[in-house]
Amino acid sequence: MKTILAAMTALTLVAAPAMAGDWTGGYVGAGVGWADIDGPGTLNGDDSTYGLHLGYDYDFGDWVVGGELAYDWANIDLGTGAGTADNLGSLKMKAGYDFGDALGYVVLGGSRAYTSLGDDTGLVYGVGVAYAINDQWTLSGEVLRHDFNNFNGTGVDADADVIQVRASFRF
Repeated sequence: MKTILAAMTALTLVAAPAMAGDWTGGYVGAGVGWADIDGPGTLNGDDSTYGLHLGYDYDFGDWVVGGELAYDWANIDLGTGAGTADNLGSLKMKAGYDFGDALGYVVLGGSRAYTSLGDDTGLVYGVGVAYAINDQWTLSGEVLRHDFNNFNGTGVDADADVIQVRASFRF
């Protein structure tokens, strides 16, 4: 009987989730990804990105809300000597559903593009999913769209689709 009880206790400990499902708290992390920038005609390009992010989430039980500041570096050639896209910054609000060790979410916020053609502010929106490896570390993935209308007063509309894998330290 003691052996069965010890085996059941060991199985319970092994099967216990990595995180109690509480997403409340701050986090900081880094990510790598890919960006595809499209504008009119031949004004487009794609390349890798890397960046840093800092945010805070509050867990209301089934629902989680939060905010995040992110900055990504890139060196994307926009083609035919049109210049380069250098960096993307964003301030995002996040709302999602708490699945325990996983968090599915949507984001909406403001975006800032820094290019050799000038800088402009636009809209960022998208979806993401995060998975808690343990109480302090999470892995996540995001698919974001950055829209820029009348870029830097030129009458040109441009957008950037970014896919990113991220690791975050929660505190």
